[in-house]
Amino acid sequence: MYLNQDGLLPPDEDSAAAVTLTFPTDRYPETAQHIRNALQRGKSAICTIDRKGAEDNRKESLKGTPSKPNLDRDEFPMAMCAEGGAGADIAYISPSDNRGAGSWISNQLEKYPDGTKVKIVVK
Repeated sequence: MYLNQDGLLPPDEDSAAAVTLTFPTDRYPETAQHIRNALQRGKSAICTIDRKGAEDNRKESLKGTPSKPNLDRDEFPMAMCAEGGAGADIAYISPSDNRGAGSWISNQLEKYPDGTKVKIVVK
């Protein structure tokens, strides 16, 4: 994934999502920065909801990334996304930021079924 000179997604990726989720940078700054960094490294802003695959995706994405005291391993794309799993971008962030962000995203997307495509926007 790449951003054009205006910082926008290419048209094909922009139109692929049924839902746009604007992430609250002010509430979860560490997670927001991780998402920005992952997007800059080529990860897609599109998440296809796949709650059933989350546990396996988490195992695959965190494999080989050791835990650290007082930090969580945050993955992007998230484990609940079909795009998550092996090859996800991993960052160490504070547990309160990571878990708060995960809860916030889960609450925002609970009304959408698996298979829904969501564009994650971080401003």
